[in-house]
Amino acid sequence: MPHHPAPALAGVRHAIDAVDDALLALLAGRGALVRRAARLKHTTGQAARDHTREAQVHARARRLARRLGLSDATAQRLIDLAIADACRQQGLADDLDQRQPPVQRGMLTLNMSTSHASTSTSPTAGSQWLLRCLPPPARLAPLLRLVPEHLRGQLLERAMARVLAAPLAEGEFEFMQGRRLGIEVTDLDLRWVIECRDNRLVVCNEPAEASVRGTTTDLLLLASRLEDADTLFFQRRLMLTGDTELGLTVRNLLERLPWESVPLGLRIGLNRGARLARAARAAHRGEA
Repeated sequence: MPHHPAPALAGVRHAIDAVDDALLALLAGRGALVRRAARLKHTTGQAARDHTREAQVHARARRLARRLGLSDATAQRLIDLAIADACRQQGLADDLDQRQPPVQRGMLTLNMSTSHASTSTSPTAGSQWLLRCLPPPARLAPLLRLVPEHLRGQLLERAMARVLAAPLAEGEFEFMQGRRLGIEVTDLDLRWVIECRDNRLVVCNEPAEASVRGTTTDLLLLASRLEDADTLFFQRRLMLTGDTELGLTVRNLLERLPWESVPLGLRIGLNRGARLARAARAAHRGEA
C-alpha cells in the first residue's frame, strides 16, 4: 500500500503556522522597541527617522540573508515591511510622503554638505517669513467664538464618528457609557465634554469627570501621531486633570487604534496640518 502523504503534509503545515506565529510575535516585539527608541530620540532632539540607520539595517539583513541562503530581494522586502510598520505606529505612514527617495544602486549620491543640499533641506528665510505671517491660534479664538456652540459640537461629533467608526462599532467605548471626558484647546479657548451614548460619542453640557488640556498644535501632533502621548504629558504640554484612570483608559484605547483605520484623506490632512502648525510655532518662537 502506498504511503498517504496527508498526515505528513499536515505536520509540515502545522510547523509553518508556528513559524508564522513567531514572525508576528517578533514583529510586535520590534514595534515595542521602536516606540521606545522614538521616545528616546525625541527626548534627545533627534529626527524621527534616521535613513542612514535604515540603510545599515538593510545592509545587515542582506548579509545575514546570504549566509542563510535567502535572496537579497527577500531580505529587502522583509525589512521594508518592518520599517513601514514601525513608521505607521509612530504616525509616519509611508502613504504620507514620509520616505525619502530611494538611493539608486550603482550611482553616486550628492554629499549632504554641499550648498545645494543645504538650501533644499533647510528652511529658507522666505519660508520662515511666510510661516511667521500665519496668525497664532490664539488670534483665531475671537472668530471661533462667533460660531454657535451647538454647531461646534455637531462638527466634533461628526469628526469623532468618522475617525472612530471601527472601535465604536466593536463596542470599544462601552466603558465610557455614562462617563464624561472633557477636551480643552487652551489657545483657542474651546471646551467640549464628550459622553458615550448607545455606542455614539456625543457632546453634552454636563461637567467632565476628567479633562485633557493642550494647545492646538500639541493636540494636532497627538491626533496625527507625530508626537506620542507619553512625551507630551511628560513635557507637560498636555495636562490630564480629574479622574486620571478614565483619562488614561481613553488615551490607551486611542493609542491602540490602528492608524490605517483612519480614512486616508483625514490622515493626510492631520499629518500636513500638524506639520504646518509645528513649523509655524517654531517660526514664531524663532527656532531653527
